[in-house]
Amino acid sequence: MFDNVNPYTLRTEVFEGMTRYFISFTDGQAILREAEVSRPVYLEFLRFVKTERNLRRWDERHTEQSDLTDESLYDRALHKPKSVEDAAFDSLRNEKLRLAIQDLPEIQRRRFVLYHEFGLTYEQIAEMEGRRKSAICESVLRAEEKIREKIKNLKD
Repeated sequence: MFDNVNPYTLRTEVFEGMTRYFISFTDGQAILREAEVSRPVYLEFLRFVKTERNLRRWDERHTEQSDLTDESLYDRALHKPKSVEDAAFDSLRNEKLRLAIQDLPEIQRRRFVLYHEFGLTYEQIAEMEGRRKSAICESVLRAEEKIREKIKNLKD
């Protein structure tokens, strides 16, 4: 975060109809120094001051102004972590699904995986295997039925 202290100050002075530009700063020995500079240098310092001020304001607007606790971060989470029970249930369900898929005949398993895991269409699978789309569709549907039945039997 930026501090609110500039290491220098800018000032102008009009003398005999001419504007003079000055920059004041404290050197490394804590002695106040002032230097006269050209107008372009003065304008560059002035631009830098404005940029720094804008950055400071941006920083203030985007810095969290409240105390963050674990609870408040959890409430803001886009994807909240699962409870231990839910994670265990998901793991058990996934294992049952894996076993049911593994028990399918090889052709049905391959077609099921290509359709559900790789997102291929029935047409794409049919083209790969040199089969009709309807045969692939029927095979995937039978595989889904077998998986449902296998999972249902595993629950009992």
